[in-house]
Parts: sequence; structure tokens; C-alpha cells
Amino acid sequence: MVKTAILVSGGGTNLQAVMDAHLFGEIPNCELTAVISSDPEAYALIRAKSANIPAYVVERAMFPNQPTFNTALLQKLEDLDIELVVLAGYSQPVGGVILRAYENRIINTFPALLPAFSSCDPMTLEPYEEAIRAGVKLSGATAYFVSAGAGGPIILQQAVEVWEGDTARTLQRRIMEEAEWKILPRALALYCQGSLSVEDGLVRVVGGDK
Repeated sequence: MVKTAILVSGGGTNLQAVMDAHLFGEIPNCELTAVISSDPEAYALIRAKSANIPAYVVERAMFPNQPTFNTALLQKLEDLDIELVVLAGYSQPVGGVILRAYENRIINTFPALLPAFSSCDPMTLEPYEEAIRAGVKLSGATAYFVSAGAGGPIILQQAVEVWEGDTARTLQRRIMEEAEWKILPRALALYCQGSLSVEDGLVRVVGGDK
């Protein structure tokens, strides 16, 4: 079983999508070992406890800077013997010691078809506003391995049509429901099946269900 930690900071809708998929057997060989929040008030912690998943807090505000916080978070991951890290509405930058320790083992989603709009802040409405402003006909979501800089090796993408009259919030909701909540559990499943490899910065699906 792949011991998996999900990092959160907010409401936990992506976390819920993963927990639901896991409950229905859609992520075989995955153990949801922990949910770890950077914010002690995050509603995602309540979601985790309701699903009987151990929940922990490594609070960003308790540390003087990002490097010391990341070091403490890495220690928690190592104490729990975590193999795979999933970001689900996690607001803190991942870098330094965590990236080095978990190269190609941190999965995140981005609310656009990377590399499109990669400079936008995914924790705001900016990606959706920019998609509408650009007049694109398709947006969507990307599941990827986190690396230094924006984005990383792409695992899966799901396109979502941009409708005339869309607002940033209506597009955000549709991208979550039709793309993010589907490809994030699927990317986990591929990893936990041993079906993903990264070669020259590109993800190869080497077995299992695409």
C-alpha cells in the first residue's frame, strides 16, 4: 500500500473528491495515512476526521519563515513514513527540502490546461478570469508532479468548455466538478498502481488504466 498524505489549507473540496474515490475503490493500493493542514481552522480537517483519516496540523504561523516551516513539515511526513504527497487546496509554497525529498512524488492540480496561464495564482480567481479575458473556448485542469518553478511534469489533463456568459466563479465551479475532482483521484490511482514514470521531464504511463 502506498502511504499517502494530503496537504490542505482550506475547505477541502479536492480532499473530499479523493476520499470519495478511495471509499468507492477507485484508488487501489492507496492508504490515506494522513491529512496535514497548514491552518488549524481549515474545514478540511473536519472532513478528514469525519472519514476517520488521521488529521494533523503543522501551522505555518508558528514558524518564522518558509524554510523552517518546510523542514518541520518534512519531519512530519518522514515520521509518518509517507511515500506520496498530494496537494489539495494547499496554500503554502512547496520547495527546498520537501521537493528534494519527494521528487516526482508530489501531485497537485492546476485549474487550467498547463502551460496555459501558468503564471496565475491558482488559489485565487485569476486563472478563470484570465481564461475568460483571453477568449479561450476550452480551459480545464491539469494534474502534475510538482517541481521547482511553475507546474511540473504533466500526468493528466481534462478539458472543460468555456461558455459564453461565464463568470470566473461559474467557470471555477465547472472546472472543479468536471475536471479537478476527476483527474486528481485518477492521477493518484495511476501512481499507486506503479503506472507512472518520469523521463526527461515527461510523464509516461507504463501500465494500468489511463
